[in-house]
Amino acid sequence: MIRKLRERIKEILKNTTLEWKIRTSFLIIFVPVVIVVFVAFLSLWLANRRFDSMLDSCLVASDFSLDFKSDFDYETYLLIVGNKSVEDAQLDDLLGGATRVVERLETLSDSGDNLRRLESVSRYLQNLGTYKARIEENLKTDGNYEDNIEIWENDVQIVTSLIQTSIYEYTYYETRELQDSREQYRKTFFSMMLAFLTALAVIIALMISLSITVSRSITRPIREISRVTEQVAGGDLSVRSDVRSGVETTALSESLNVMIDKIEELLGQVRTEQMSLRKAEFELLQAQINPHFLYNTLDAIVWLAEAGDEKTVVKMVGSLSEFFRASLGQGRDIVSLKEEMTHVRSYLEIQQVRYSDILKYEIDVPESLNSCRIPKITLQPLVENAIYHGVKNRRGGGCVRITGYEDQGNAVILVSDDGEGMTPERLSQVRQSLAGSTGKPEDIYGMYNVAERIRLNFGEEYGLEIDSKLHVGTKVLVRLPMR
Repeated sequence: MIRKLRERIKEILKNTTLEWKIRTSFLIIFVPVVIVVFVAFLSLWLANRRFDSMLDSCLVASDFSLDFKSDFDYETYLLIVGNKSVEDAQLDDLLGGATRVVERLETLSDSGDNLRRLESVSRYLQNLGTYKARIEENLKTDGNYEDNIEIWENDVQIVTSLIQTSIYEYTYYETRELQDSREQYRKTFFSMMLAFLTALAVIIALMISLSITVSRSITRPIREISRVTEQVAGGDLSVRSDVRSGVETTALSESLNVMIDKIEELLGQVRTEQMSLRKAEFELLQAQINPHFLYNTLDAIVWLAEAGDEKTVVKMVGSLSEFFRASLGQGRDIVSLKEEMTHVRSYLEIQQVRYSDILKYEIDVPESLNSCRIPKITLQPLVENAIYHGVKNRRGGGCVRITGYEDQGNAVILVSDDGEGMTPERLSQVRQSLAGSTGKPEDIYGMYNVAERIRLNFGEEYGLEIDSKLHVGTKVLVRLPMR
C-alpha cells in the first residue's frame, strides 16, 4: 500500500509544475503551524487578559484602602471643630472618588463574593453621605457639638473602618485568585508548550518527508541540465539534454537543446563580426588624426619652401614622415611607450614650427618606461587638446609638458599645459564623461576613446585622470601597467 502510494506521488510530481509543488508543500506545512500557533496564542491571550484584570483590580483596591479612611475621618473632624467650613471640606470629593473606585472595581472583578463586598462598600458610602448631611445640619444651629462628635465617633469612624476592612478583604481574595490564576496560567502555558512541541515534531517529520520527495523531483532534472550546460560551457556543443520530469524542466531541457543549436550557428557569425568590428575600430582610431592637421602642415611646408627655408622644410617633412610611420605602427594596436613617444614628438615638432611664436614643449620620460605597452595613438589626442584648448586660448602662448614616472608598480605619463584651463563645472562634466556616466560627448570624444581603449586592454584600474584650474592650466594623467 505504501509502495503504491509512493509511486502515485512520484507520478503526480512528474506531471505537475514547479509552482504547484512548492505551493502545495508550503500549504501542507503552513496550515498546521498556523492552527497550532493561533490556538496557543489565543489561550495565552485569554489567560493573560484575566491575569491583567485581576492585577488592575488589586492595584485599585490597594489605593482605596491606603488613603480613604484617614482622609475622611480627618476632614470630618476638621469640619466639626470648625477648622474648615462646609464649602472648604473635601468630604464630597472623597465620597465621589471612593464611589468611582468602587464602580471601577465592579467592572474589573468577576468573583461573586467580592462583588457582594463591593455592594456593602457602596452602602457604607451612602451611610457616610447621610452622616455628613446630619453633621452639616447640626452645624447650622449652635449647641450640637456633642451630637456631631458622637456621630463622628460612633458612626463615621465605624463605617470607614468597615469600608477599610471590606476593601482589605476584597484585596486579599483578589490576590488569592491572582495567585490561583497565575498557577493556572503556568499549567496552561506548559500544556500549550507540550502540545506545540508535539505538533512541531509532527510538522518537522512531515516537512522532512516532503522536502526529500519534492526536492528530488526538482533537483535531479536540474542537475542533469546543469551537467549539459557545463559541457557546453567547456566547448562541447555535441551534447543534448533529455529530461522528462516536471513541466518546467522538460520545457527548459528542450529550450537548452534549441539554444545549443543556435550557439553553433551564431559562433560563425560572431567570428566574422569580430573581425569586422576590429577593422572598424582601427579605422576609427586612424580617423582621430585631424585631416586639417595634414592640410595645415602641407601648407606650412609650401610656405617655408617659397620663403627659401630649406632646412626647416626638411625638418618638417622628416617629422611628418616619422609621424605617419608611427601612426601606422605596422598594423599593431599596442605599441611600446618608446614608439608612442616618437609619434608624439614628431607631432610636437610639426606644431612648434607652425606655432613657433606661442608654443613650447618639454618631454621628460625616463628610459626605464620605454618598454611599457600602450595603445597606439594615446598621447597625440591629449597633446592636441592641450594645444588647441589650452595654449592657443591663452594670451601670450604657453608650454606643453610630457613627463613620466613609476608609481606603485604602474607607469604614469603626465600631459600638462599652462593654458586657459577649465571652470569647475566644465571639469566636473569632463570627469563624468570619462567615467562613462553621461555617454560619449562629442566634444571630448578623442579623450574618451583613449580612456576606453586603455580600460579595455589593461583593466578598469587603468585609464585617464584629469585636473584643471581656470587660467592656470590642465593636467591629464595616463596610468598604465609596468608589465
